[in-house]
This record gives sequence, structure tokens and C-alpha cells, in this order.
Amino acid sequence: MTVLIAGGGIGGLTLALSLHQIGVPVKVFESVAELKPLGVGINVLPHAVRELIELGLMDKLDASGVRTRELAYFSKHGKPIWSEPRGLEAGYKWPQFSIHRGTLQQILLDTAVERLGGDNILTSHHLTRWTETANGVRADFIDKATGKAAGTYEGAILIAADGIHSAAREKLYPNEGPPIWNGRILWRGVTPAKAFLTGRTMIMAGHEILKFVCYPISKEPDAAGNHLINWVAERHMPPTYQWRREDYNRTARLEEFLPWFESWQFDWLDVPGLIRNCPHAYEYPLVDRDPVSQWTFGRVTLMGDAAHPMYPIGSNGASQAILDARTITREILAHGPTQAALLAYEAERRPATTDLVLLNRKNGPEQVMQLVEERAPDGYKMVTDVLSQQELENIAANYKRVAGFQVEALNAKPPIVSRDARAKV
Repeated sequence: MTVLIAGGGIGGLTLALSLHQIGVPVKVFESVAELKPLGVGINVLPHAVRELIELGLMDKLDASGVRTRELAYFSKHGKPIWSEPRGLEAGYKWPQFSIHRGTLQQILLDTAVERLGGDNILTSHHLTRWTETANGVRADFIDKATGKAAGTYEGAILIAADGIHSAAREKLYPNEGPPIWNGRILWRGVTPAKAFLTGRTMIMAGHEILKFVCYPISKEPDAAGNHLINWVAERHMPPTYQWRREDYNRTARLEEFLPWFESWQFDWLDVPGLIRNCPHAYEYPLVDRDPVSQWTFGRVTLMGDAAHPMYPIGSNGASQAILDARTITREILAHGPTQAALLAYEAERRPATTDLVLLNRKNGPEQVMQLVEERAPDGYKMVTDVLSQQELENIAANYKRVAGFQVEALNAKPPIVSRDARAKV
């Protein structure tokens, strides 16, 4: 009855904890030799926070993240376009958290080791192939560092949560090729700095060609009164730019992007100062993949970035992986660890995430900034002279609908999996 999970990221670990919660045995296989808290800041939206709360993680999230209060859009001149409350302030029953990605992964990992036991979370295990057996699936792994065999394991089903470079997806779609780059580069970092606006605000400024995003990811100030501010600088590069393969750990060179933001010194935020004072900044191209027509093949399925890698627009990547994990768990409750469960999961999640991938390619809710740039590139006195209130509200509401976190609809729904649910195994 054991479920095999390839990938120990946010999605894979959430799935492992969820299956353990309902009493289904599970093993997690991670390619790297050591799971480290890498990355920068992310947002976990209320519909995903709800599910993490059902896993008993609320106190850990609250201790490590910031309860996001507000999302605000600004022009390249620092003029307000649109703002809306988030989390509890927006009327949700659950908060939204801004948190370091590595911190969230570490919370999930520590909890998984505590609940599942370290012998069920295996590192240096890279999935190479699998075969179906009479009663399940047999998966083979290697140690990528040495190329040596790392073992063969049998289980009822195999879930591939192994990211945008998924080994399982490559086997299923051998002609797909590398992720698709859209011409934009992201530079990301975390800088100790003073709080801005409400102290719990996520801001986006600029437009489609040049954009800056930032938000706090530490609740308490340090001895100097600074908070950790996560930031993303983004530019759509000219056609002649020679891009480098996507990499979360490539060191950024400030001289390559800081000049574009030198004039972005607003009375409420010093953008060049945040960039200049960052201890370590990283660069990677903005990539995704085309949606595919099938995730489930026999007793194997894809989830998270292996299934639906999307642009980090609308703060949805990690949240959608968490929803995948909980939906798989719910269907295993209903059907057992079978192909039927995997097909039911895919029937719900593949259409929903396909819509979200395509909407993010159109800039999701961030299109308000581009509309303002196109209509008033030299600035404006009141944003409603440029963009009607109805347009602003419609864009925001449509994204919440597609992403599945409309306030009233979400509040009316029970969790995908309740904390007291148990599988009949």
C-alpha cells in the first residue's frame, strides 16, 4: 500500500504529510544529497494555508512568516494603481503568508522526519525508470553524483513531484524539450531594510517590460530595526539577449540590471537601495511549459511543477502544488492508492491549472500595470483617469476565480482533507 513520491520539495513533502495524516504509508525520494533551505520569498495563499493548517502547521507558519495584509500595484513612477486587502483583512477565514521558500520547505521537512521517520525520506535517490507490476509499480533510482544504483522500491502508485526538470515527465514526454523562456529575466534577493507602507504589504511596481516586486518575509525587526525584504527585479530582454539556462542559484551581477532601476526612488520605497544592499542576489530566466493533455499513465502521475510549471505571477506556484497534494490525498481516501484515485485527481486539477498557466502568460492580475503604462506612460494624477474602477475590480476578481481563492466561495468550502480523515487500509 506504500505510495512512492519522487521529489522532496514543497509539493512532495506536503503530499507525504497528508498521506501519513490519513494513515497511508509513504516513501519520499529526493535527488540531491541534502535538502537545504534554498530559494527566496514566496507567498502561500489562503486556500493553501487552510490545508497546511489541517496538517497542524499553523503555529510554525505564524512563527516563521508574515501575515500578508495588503497587495498594492504601482506605476513605474511609484504612483498607486490598485490595492486590495489580503488574508484575514480581506475576509478570508485563513491568513496569507509571505515566507522564505527555504523556511517553508524546512518546516515541512522537519515535520515529515518527525512524523514519518527519517528512513522514509531518502536523499541521493534520483528516479530513472519504473515498471508496473501485478499489484503496483516498481521504481529504480540512482545517486546522480556517482551514477551508481541507489535501489529499487515497490509501491502501490508513484507520484512525480520532481519539479520543472522532472525525470518522470521527461520519460513520459521525451520530445518535449527544455522549459520555454518568454524573454524575461528575474533577479531575486533578500535585503535587510526598514519596513514600508503597512509593514505587511506586498507591492508590484512598473509594467510588463520592467517590474519590481517586494514584500517582507520576517515578522520581527533585527537589532538595527530592519526586516528581511524579499524582492524581484524583472526585465523583458531584447531579442538579441543570449539567455542562460534557468538556475535558482546563479549569482546575479548588479551592473547587469541595477541601472534600469536607479531612478526608482519613491517617497515610500528605495528600490535601488534594496538592490544595492542585498548580500546575495540570484538570476534566472522566467520559464514555464506548455500544458499537456495527460498527467496520469497507469499507476504514475505528475504533480506540482512536474505537472504544471507556471510563471510566478499571482503568487501561485507553491500554493497550487499544495492543492495538488491535498487533492491526491482526498482521492486516495475515496479510491485507495489506485489508478482510479490518480485519474480523479487529474480530472479536477489538470483543467484548473491549465487555465492558470495560460492566464499567467497574460500577466494575470498584473496586467493592470501594463494597461496603465500603455495609456499613461508619462504618469497621471488619478489612476481612474486612466483605468476605470470597474476594469480594476474585474481583473482582480477574474484572477481569484481562476486561481480558486474567491473569498465567499473559499470560505464556504470545507478543507480538501480534514485533519481527522483516515483511510481504510
